Amino acid sequence: MRVGKNGKLFTMYKFRTLKETKEMFAQKDSYTRFGRFLRKTKIDELPQLWNVLKGDMRIFGYRAEEERTYNALPEAVKSLLAREKPGIIDLASLAFYDEESVLQSLKDKDKVYWEVIRPLKFTLQMFYMENRSLMLNIAILYIYLKKFLWSITRK
Repeated sequence: MRVGKNGKLFTMYKFRTLKETKEMFAQKDSYTRFGRFLRKTKIDELPQLWNVLKGDMRIFGYRAEEERTYNALPEAVKSLLAREKPGIIDLASLAFYDEESVLQSLKDKDKVYWEVIRPLKFTLQMFYMENRSLMLNIAILYIYLKKFLWSITRK
């Protein structure tokens, strides 16, 4: 479940990539059989096109938050996010395309995520919301496709 426009909850579809776990961040042994490949290539997010067709999401926009994360945000931030539909890709998803492997190498993943990565993601999301344009979307798509092709060709 994720929070969308106007704070409405919706089901965000993804392919399952992790075994059942209580860990917030994926561990090396927590992937399903094809989970690591699906995550590395971002193919696990392909089902979100159904969310776009249903009208819950758009292709470009901030990433939808889980309810517990959304509820922890300041009211001013929630009101900004509630103004529009979340998306599949944005500047933050480009900047942190390989976030999972970076976090796996750290001892205090939780602290680094919430004190460093999450604030940077939010800044990029707000920048996108303030500067959205066709040219920015084309640039995001171009870079995203380059990263995707690089991720499937590297060993």
